[in-house]
Amino acid sequence: MDRVIEQKKWNKKRILTIAGIVALIALIGASFYYARGGSKLNVDKERITISEVTKGQFKNYIPVNGVVMPVSTIYLDAMEGGRVEERYVEDGAMMKKGQPILRLSNTDLMMSLVEQQNNVYNTLMQEQIAQNGARQTSVSNMNQMADVEQQLQEAKRLYDLNKKLYEQKALDYQTYQQSKISYDYLVKKKDLQENLLSQDSVNKAQQLVQQNKLYSGANQALGLMQKKVGDLIVRAPVDGQLTSLDAEVGQNKPAGTRLGQIDVISDYKVRVDVDEHYINNVFPGLAGNAVVGNDTLQLIVKKVYPSVTDGKFQVDMSFQKKATDIIHRGQSLQILLTLSDDRPALLLPRGGFYQQTGGNWIFKLSKDETTAYKAEIQLGGQNPDYYEVLKGLEPGDKVITSSYETFGDNQVLIIK
Repeated sequence: MDRVIEQKKWNKKRILTIAGIVALIALIGASFYYARGGSKLNVDKERITISEVTKGQFKNYIPVNGVVMPVSTIYLDAMEGGRVEERYVEDGAMMKKGQPILRLSNTDLMMSLVEQQNNVYNTLMQEQIAQNGARQTSVSNMNQMADVEQQLQEAKRLYDLNKKLYEQKALDYQTYQQSKISYDYLVKKKDLQENLLSQDSVNKAQQLVQQNKLYSGANQALGLMQKKVGDLIVRAPVDGQLTSLDAEVGQNKPAGTRLGQIDVISDYKVRVDVDEHYINNVFPGLAGNAVVGNDTLQLIVKKVYPSVTDGKFQVDMSFQKKATDIIHRGQSLQILLTLSDDRPALLLPRGGFYQQTGGNWIFKLSKDETTAYKAEIQLGGQNPDYYEVLKGLEPGDKVITSSYETFGDNQVLIIK
């Protein structure tokens, strides 16, 4: 009779198979570990820069470049179009306010001026005619009033006399009644004439106001037209230097055309380009300084232009003291712009490591300085010399600040 032979679970073959699988997994894990940067790399101490973290005052400033410009620029536009008839000065001339620069001609504008002058003369003539007519009417009404008053006076005398005679039975009723009717009529006529004189006075005043408004409006229109004609002579609006004059004799310049500009050079400002990284840190009132020869010039931010172009935004800075005898228009200046007051901080010297790490980690040396390993850090502000360390390092720590470009993904460096 056959008997089932029970097979052993842990025979030699199975143990070898399991051991092989474990070894394979370990090999794969090791490969994965080293691929993840767990390997070590030997580095020559002479080829790296080792810096020490120190405690000190962090000066939060950045170097920026600027160009010296006039403190203000006034643009010259043709207020009225016309043909360039004459140039009184040349480009680059120093101008005084009100000094003529060039003269334009405009036939249509001159004709309009003549028409407006005639309109003013006609308005004035009509006003004078109306005033003369009003005076004549007033004189006529006053003469009529004088006649009525004289007639009323005579009628009253006769009425009073006839009344007495009638009361004394010395005059008949018919004669008395007729004198009374004449008297009453003239009383009413006088009242009407007084109303007429009063109304005439009101009408005369209203007419005078209306005529004055017409004449004033015509005069204002004439004044505007004269100003337009006067604008054909382009004058300097301020003291300054005439630059970029674009007008030649014989050219036609439409209204609004840019003719040139005047730079006010009583003082200067500096137009500065700043990296967009600092757009939230720069505002009016920040100070800076620039070294020109043996002089250190103090500047202050006056205006910030928020638009960003090619990764930069612009700032206008003015000089704390006039520097017209030291600097010149178009001169380039390097300025140290202070972003905040000095403050105590941990200072990490700047270096090429930042390009590979973004300031998120750094190689920190062991106490015996034979190895370096990755350490996570957090940086704050920066200036041309130092980074401000917020987390991850302590005073006295030594770190590698040179470039990490040749270190690959290695986690540990063996320093020899």
